[in-house]
Amino acid sequence: MGETDWPVALGGVTESVVTTLGPNDLWNVAALGVQAPDGDYPVTATTWGRTRTWRNFRDRGEGYVQFTRDPVDFAEAALSVREEDDPVLDSADAWVRVDVDRLDEGEDGDTQWVEWALRPAESAVERRVVPTTNRGHAAVVEATVAASRLDVPAYDRETLLDRLAYFESVVETAGSERERVAFERVRALVDAEW
Repeated sequence: MGETDWPVALGGVTESVVTTLGPNDLWNVAALGVQAPDGDYPVTATTWGRTRTWRNFRDRGEGYVQFTRDPVDFAEAALSVREEDDPVLDSADAWVRVDVDRLDEGEDGDTQWVEWALRPAESAVERRVVPTTNRGHAAVVEATVAASRLDVPAYDRETLLDRLAYFESVVETAGSERERVAFERVRALVDAEW
């Protein structure tokens, strides 16, 4: 199949959800930051550690990058082990099946990282939406980043816990009911008190 276009405009790092087929023939759901292309450099993503996404990219060479506004799906993708029968989530506004190639690899502290080129092979737009800026949604996304780094030695745990408390206060004052449910999931999935 020839190369297709991305179904969304990419700029900087765009947070997405990726599904990759595991050895049990279920689709693992995870969060994935997608880095916009730069000149001739392709769209990329970096996996940190020996995660299911890393393993499935290595073994299968493909996945489905999805763009969803659902904060609960995003929180679960970022912080839990979730598997689905189908590769595309119901909440995906757009998706792209990508072929992946290893571009670079190394270690940061004791953590292995691999940079992958993501080459779109098939895509679809499920829903066209008018973008809005929702502080509660952004706080959920940032909370998942902070929570995912709690046990990484390179990050100060107390600083991350302070961030989580701040993000929770943003969700309480500026979030919708769905963002509040998402933050309840963050709290339930993180083994820490703040």
